[in-house]
Amino acid sequence: MNDLLADSNYNDAKDNGSRESDIEMGTRLPRSQSDSGLDSFNKQIQEVEKQVDKLSYLLKSLKDANEESKAVTKASAMKAIRKRMEKDVNEVGKIARNVKGKIEAINKDNMANRQKPGCGKGTSVDRSRMNLTNSLAKKFKDVMTEFQALRQRIDDEYREVVERRVITVTGTIPDEETINKLIETGNSEQIFQKAIQETGRGQVLNTLEEIQERHDAVKEIERKLLDLHQIYLDIAVVVESQGDFLDNIESQVRNTVDHVHMGTDALQTAKNLQRKSRKCMMIAIILLLLIAAIIVLSILKPWKK
Repeated sequence: MNDLLADSNYNDAKDNGSRESDIEMGTRLPRSQSDSGLDSFNKQIQEVEKQVDKLSYLLKSLKDANEESKAVTKASAMKAIRKRMEKDVNEVGKIARNVKGKIEAINKDNMANRQKPGCGKGTSVDRSRMNLTNSLAKKFKDVMTEFQALRQRIDDEYREVVERRVITVTGTIPDEETINKLIETGNSEQIFQKAIQETGRGQVLNTLEEIQERHDAVKEIERKLLDLHQIYLDIAVVVESQGDFLDNIESQVRNTVDHVHMGTDALQTAKNLQRKSRKCMMIAIILLLLIAAIIVLSILKPWKK
């Protein structure tokens, strides 16, 4: 398999597929608003996005390597896959810690940016920054969730592979205790003792080495992926807290809109009442004029003259 960490190929692919907007991340903030700190903000967001995308790339690499390992029966082949997976996992750890730090730095910048005129808490600029930051953090959290799911899958599939190896070599179905012991220690020679006596140690040796190599690989990768769990928990807290903040802002905006609509309705009602009152007043004036005219005419009686 080609080196899955080849940055040149990866960066070329990313450059060719560069975009101004991302469905998950939302529309880019206007870069012309440098006075609001958006130029620097957009640049930070784009840099972190690239790192998160690279994590997704490494995740696929690890999944492919895990699938490949299930068909391996030789210790040498398993050792090669182990080295490749460990290299990918090490890179994942570095990138994940870097992304977490950058998201935390962006959040601090968002808080500081509120001190600028027109960028206070709840303004359109602030909401846009918070929305993009939260979308990025959520995307990162989702990728980290997949790494945790991969860790559990590798552990589950390791049990299945080891059980098949035991059945193939011994011709018997191992009990739960035997499998648990083999998974825990990786020492399979005692379990295969009967097969060694019947067929010779040389013929079983490669299976013993392959199981030991697989055991070491699974335990090491599981340990390193488990180290990422704390990063997942930390970023999950960030996503939840920012989500609550954004929900609160949206609620306030909705309430404000409702109040504006209520005020508009009240003004419209007042205008309607004003129109009606003016109409009634005009009718009353006309009636009074008619009555006055009738009275004057009845007194003067111009028709007799």
